[in-house]
Amino acid sequence: MGESCVSIQFDRDIQRAGTSSTKFDERLGIFGNANVMPLWVADMDFAAPAEVTHALIERATHPIYGYTLFPDSLYESLIDWLKLRHHWQVEREWIILSPGVVPSLTATIMALTQPGEQIIVQPPVYFPFFSAVTKTDRQLMLNPLRLVNERYTIDFDQLEQVGENARMLLFCSPHNPVGRVWSKSELEQLTEMASKNNWVIISDEIHADLVYPENQHHPLASLAENPENIITTIAPSKTFNIPGLHLSALIVPNKIHRAAITHFFDMIHVSAANPFSIVAFETAYREGAKWLDELMVYLKNTRDHVSAYLSEHLPCIQLIKPEGTYLLWLDCRALNMNDNQLKHFFVHEAEIGLSPGVLFGKKGSGFMRMNIGTPRHNIMAALENIRKAYNRIKIRSGKIL
Repeated sequence: MGESCVSIQFDRDIQRAGTSSTKFDERLGIFGNANVMPLWVADMDFAAPAEVTHALIERATHPIYGYTLFPDSLYESLIDWLKLRHHWQVEREWIILSPGVVPSLTATIMALTQPGEQIIVQPPVYFPFFSAVTKTDRQLMLNPLRLVNERYTIDFDQLEQVGENARMLLFCSPHNPVGRVWSKSELEQLTEMASKNNWVIISDEIHADLVYPENQHHPLASLAENPENIITTIAPSKTFNIPGLHLSALIVPNKIHRAAITHFFDMIHVSAANPFSIVAFETAYREGAKWLDELMVYLKNTRDHVSAYLSEHLPCIQLIKPEGTYLLWLDCRALNMNDNQLKHFFVHEAEIGLSPGVLFGKKGSGFMRMNIGTPRHNIMAALENIRKAYNRIKIRSGKIL
């Protein structure tokens, strides 16, 4: 599969502004500048698999969009996907469907813990992890990741200390925003520690399918001797670029946990059974594999282009090379700007809309997150904007590059 063939579909520009797109149409509200190139929120500018679009059109031709059941075939599509792509055999009864990963985090916390109990998160990390803990009146415990030789690792010694009285750990695998795909040995060490301390782990594996060829994702629960205390959240939304359709799954091997989570969803009358979400979910998992394989070729090449460009033209910005996800974690500390200055530089000098690193916790200070899920010429244009903006401020300061 040649890169030139793959590029044909992913190099296509699709007009998203004016479609009520959060990524494009909220630029003024988020950045104070409606002209920024939006490389922030985690959806892609690529057309979803054609098979998904065709299935949605076919469903739309039936003119009644009433209350809908989850068909057996939906569950089977997920079970088959996990077995084929991740070598993980999941039982039908373990699956709870929900409107999204973030609601699932909160629902699981509410169902399985009590106010005041300690929950561990590992910053810098996807920011709803923090609010899912604090807004439910649980106690936030931090186990910061360690950056060693331009690669993040888990600080297991500190985790042992901070987790002594913890009830739960929120885990991100692959990790957003730092792009780590955790090794089998790291995951096994984590499951052993969780078993020893009797933690429940919620493993957010929404990026599980977006892994570069040199790495392999291992579902955390598949490595545990006893997966009863591991709850996995997954969805086709990031994989196939259908996040607006809001359907995800919790994999919950523990019967008591399943009952508690289901009861919570029932209590607040949550139903994820949207007829279009169901069609997209099942079709993506049944027919989207080829599209995904081509996507990962394209993203890998974009990632590598960014790495080469920064090394040659902007060595003051260091790419923490991602092993998975379409999100790049950029170390901008050598620019010698504080976080407010960084934000101003990217938004108003370079006119690029990135996610500030501090959004992901204090350990993200001095970093920025860039979404490369867009035609590559957009990314290269963004890098050029950054280079030119940096040169302008150097000229203004009398330090010409």
